[in-house]
Amino acid sequence: MKKLLAVLLAALMVFALVACNKNGGDQTTAPGDSSAPAENTSYKVAMITDYGDITDESFNQTTYEACKAFCEENKIGFSYFKPAGDSTADRVAMIDKAVSEDYNVIVMPGYAFGGAIFEAAPKYPDVKFIALDVGKGDILETAVAAKGEKYSYNPDEYKLEDYADISNVYCAIYQEELCGYMAGYAAVKLGYEKLGFLGGMAVPAVVRYGYGFVQGVDAAAKELDKNVSLNYVYGGVFAGDPDITAVMDTWYKSGTEVVFACGGGIYTSAAEAAKKAGGKVIGVDVDQAAIIDGKYGEGITVTSAMKGLYPATYDTLKAVIIDGKWADYAGKIETLGLVSGDDVEANYVQIPVKSTQFADGKFTKDDYAKLVKDMFDGKIKVSNDITKMPAVTNVKITEQDQIK
Repeated sequence: MKKLLAVLLAALMVFALVACNKNGGDQTTAPGDSSAPAENTSYKVAMITDYGDITDESFNQTTYEACKAFCEENKIGFSYFKPAGDSTADRVAMIDKAVSEDYNVIVMPGYAFGGAIFEAAPKYPDVKFIALDVGKGDILETAVAAKGEKYSYNPDEYKLEDYADISNVYCAIYQEELCGYMAGYAAVKLGYEKLGFLGGMAVPAVVRYGYGFVQGVDAAAKELDKNVSLNYVYGGVFAGDPDITAVMDTWYKSGTEVVFACGGGIYTSAAEAAKKAGGKVIGVDVDQAAIIDGKYGEGITVTSAMKGLYPATYDTLKAVIIDGKWADYAGKIETLGLVSGDDVEANYVQIPVKSTQFADGKFTKDDYAKLVKDMFDGKIKVSNDITKMPAVTNVKITEQDQIK
């Protein structure tokens, strides 16, 4: 009996090995493959993470969820690929791998893909590249250096076509000043009078967030006929740092009630200080309430100034794959903002309805809907000028030197 069982077990192992080899063996496909059968075989969608994982509760996770939902609903093959390291070479390697496995729509979230676009897109002219939050300057930084020139960090000084071929790339950037305005307006309406803005590096997107925040704070203060104060600083890095945390400690101990932490992982410094002082934080890019509150304490996050990565990803995939409108997207860098005055969650810039700490008699969901409607209709105008601090009447702004 034992011999018979051994023979049967061996036979099963051989059968499994043959079946595995027949189906591709030990393929290194991403664990995020869509489980839905692919009926639309003309397209296969691959998402490349910037380096982080799809559970980062930020750019990667939101983009992944949008791609996966779209592909499952439309029965299109989908996988995500995570680079081995945080470099352009690692990201290009994953693009190469995805293309070698016949993925012909590549979705990439975040400015870090600028160099990868410059290097990979021209190699694969038949592949459609969709880049979220990647602007002209992100591509130029690598492209200019490749010509042996020094980049001035002013994209307006260059013609992108003289340095890079993005004819098969669609880039989406965002009107950060609009959601920055929403967050600042909401904070003051909710009763906060001593605020702070902590930016990462003073790159255009972060400055637009900050200056929009300033304008929203001032507008709400005017409506309430009160004067408020605002500390304003850039950390010099997109990460938390003991020196930055020390500055935040000083802010909160001196009476700052809420800080808009804007720039990658720099929110950790604000959140650490807020936790110790009983202060509050405003998140950025995505709804950060879950990650900040989960780590630092329930209720710390007042709201978040969000880029609508999910609708932007989903809508672009639909337009390109289902509607066949790639010609309307290819080679363009488009700035996304408000697309609806009635559906606040359809917009590409917003604050989160689910986690914003709305309060009756102060700032409610209806108040937010009215704010968005007025912005969409042009009754409220928000400047995107980042050459100088916005003029204010009801805010005392204290600008500090960059920390790092």
